[in-house]
Amino acid sequence: MRTTSRLLLRLPTLADQAFAAALYACPEVVAHRPVPTPDTPQQSAKRLCDDIEHWGRLGFGRWAIEASGRLIGFGGLTLSEKFAGLNLSYHLHPEIWRRGFATEFGRAALEFAFAVLGADRVMGLVRPANHASRRVLEKCGFEFVRDVDLHGAPADLYRAMHPGALPWLGRRDQAK
Repeated sequence: MRTTSRLLLRLPTLADQAFAAALYACPEVVAHRPVPTPDTPQQSAKRLCDDIEHWGRLGFGRWAIEASGRLIGFGGLTLSEKFAGLNLSYHLHPEIWRRGFATEFGRAALEFAFAVLGADRVMGLVRPANHASRRVLEKCGFEFVRDVDLHGAPADLYRAMHPGALPWLGRRDQAK
């Protein structure tokens, strides 16, 4: 469990299933997926189970994010097989958008990645049309690296480096 001034980041549980189903059924939440179709309740349940399993297997993952005692979304760090590293991702309920929660969460997740997990870098993948998420990454200190293909659709690859990382670290990513 981690906290910020306004957020509680806790392990997801099966008790979060109803919220997950409602969240991932929102067209606005899934609008920037390669296939922007809302999840079925079964798909949302699998997504939640995958998040719980990730924590059990690796000791980190996507948190359930609460504000003022209420669940507002999910987000955290997962391993990206395609891009070989930690990936920051989040989905917050549209009712709480534009209040700075995504940036506050992103900064807390980066702190966890660098201070607790010992990561030297974290990536963020965002669809080119998702201006709000690109801005969140930039506010958290991410820099654009290159355009990539993600699940058959274009995406922008961003990267945040550990403040103490050597300047040349990660340059090989740019050459790919």
